[in-house]
Amino acid sequence: MNRFIIHPGDCRGTMAAMEENSIDSIITDAPYELDFMGRAWDRSGIAFDVAMWTAALRVLKPGGHLIAFSHARTYHRMACAIEDAGFEIRDQIMWIYGSGFPKSRNLQGEHEGWGTALKPAHEPIVMARKPLVGTVLANVESHGTGAINIDGCRVGWPHGLAPQIGTPGWGGPAKRLTVAPGQGGKTVERSEPSSIGRWPANVIHDGSDEVIESFPHTKSGHLPSTTPRGQTGHGGKYGNRGSVTGPEYGSNEGSASRFFYCAKASKADRDEGMDAFEPQAFVAFQTANGTSGKASSISEGRDTQYRNTHPTVKPTDLMRYLVRLVTPVGGLVLDPFMGSGSTGKAAMLEGFRFVGCELTADYLPIAHARIQHAADEIDAATSQGDMFAEAAA
Repeated sequence: MNRFIIHPGDCRGTMAAMEENSIDSIITDAPYELDFMGRAWDRSGIAFDVAMWTAALRVLKPGGHLIAFSHARTYHRMACAIEDAGFEIRDQIMWIYGSGFPKSRNLQGEHEGWGTALKPAHEPIVMARKPLVGTVLANVESHGTGAINIDGCRVGWPHGLAPQIGTPGWGGPAKRLTVAPGQGGKTVERSEPSSIGRWPANVIHDGSDEVIESFPHTKSGHLPSTTPRGQTGHGGKYGNRGSVTGPEYGSNEGSASRFFYCAKASKADRDEGMDAFEPQAFVAFQTANGTSGKASSISEGRDTQYRNTHPTVKPTDLMRYLVRLVTPVGGLVLDPFMGSGSTGKAAMLEGFRFVGCELTADYLPIAHARIQHAADEIDAATSQGDMFAEAAA
């Protein structure tokens, strides 16, 4: 099949015509059902429609994962619909961002200082899975799906240096034992920290100053031998658990945000691949658009010139991470609510195939341009690599 296919119209019709068990993963930014900017589709109820998610379940391979964004106010209803359709809810990922503008009705007069809304700073993302056939291993061997790409999504160690077991802040148990008590009183072997990074977590952030400063300041690294953990200089962060023995490990300190994956948005990300489009004045609340140099969600509306006029563009780094997390090598990704093609763009850059559905006709050429540009970019890089390989040979 083609590297990517875009279907105009309602995703329910498209999925009904798809072959059963043909999709490896579904990654989508579903409507938030908030009547956003007066668009009827955002208040249609489709994100809460069990039948729609049942259709998605049918085309997904056994063990295939679904990742869907939502809003803090409406997430619960979408997650329940997904579960009622037959999916297993596996986790909730939090996408945390710095810039956000509260859509609050502020009172005046004697009630000044009171309002109706908090500043938005996160979007919840449901991670669900189609039931397995047999064990995880059997499902992976039969269908290629069922597991998530841990090593491909690890969070790199500061300075690229993996700590030893027990190093404060590495993300594992603090004790330096080679074995640890497990369930049922059994003793289990404790794994060494991976040399390629920390285990991926269910928190992702945008790297903005606001987010970095919101995490606590921590210090990682072995203390000198015989130094109590609760001593002054380490803030008692690890409790008074006696002495630490062994060689001192390289010190590393800073915001605890370094423990989680950082998906930054570039200024050029939104309009990349759209040079042939005329910039348009666009007054809207932006979501994760990166136009200010950092990802945001529902930041203050402003009159700005954009080629990509979709109001909820997610950072490519974020979408690449999510696509890579749940899609097997060479897999086929589906986005039922494609918008301006961020999932498709990410799929191309990660070497996957893509099928997208979009109801709003105005976004179809935008999505096609962005996805095609990413596909061409990968083709060019591959061709260049082949040329260098031939020259070296």
